[in-house]
Amino acid sequence: MKRFILAFGFLAFVFSCSSNEKSVAQDVTIDYSNADIDYAEQAVETAEVPGMEDGLSLIEGSDCLACHTVDTKVIGPSYHEVAAKYTVADIEMLAQKIIDGGAGNWGEVPMTPHPDLNMDKAKTMVEYILSLKQ
Repeated sequence: MKRFILAFGFLAFVFSCSSNEKSVAQDVTIDYSNADIDYAEQAVETAEVPGMEDGLSLIEGSDCLACHTVDTKVIGPSYHEVAAKYTVADIEMLAQKIIDGGAGNWGEVPMTPHPDLNMDKAKTMVEYILSLKQ
């Protein structure tokens, strides 16, 4: 009986660890040259952009700064690059992208989803980012 339970447990372990999905190797280059910088300190002074303190606070309170900075590409694009590419007409689409995550617009490294954000907070974050347009 013990052998049966042990064999069953082993088989269950093997099947739970196996997958039918084939992984596709991707070449991903991550720039760690700025790894020693505290990216939260790179935030643009909100005095330059009146009324955008809420967007900056939401960004600083989330995990966004792990992959994005104001002016340097890290894993994802810098906020200046995003602001240069998009306009206020794209606010809703970008806010939904923050909530849903995804890949393809800036390369193959996916942005993690943020389902805990509601649309209003995501829009506030996008409005702040777009306000950095140079």
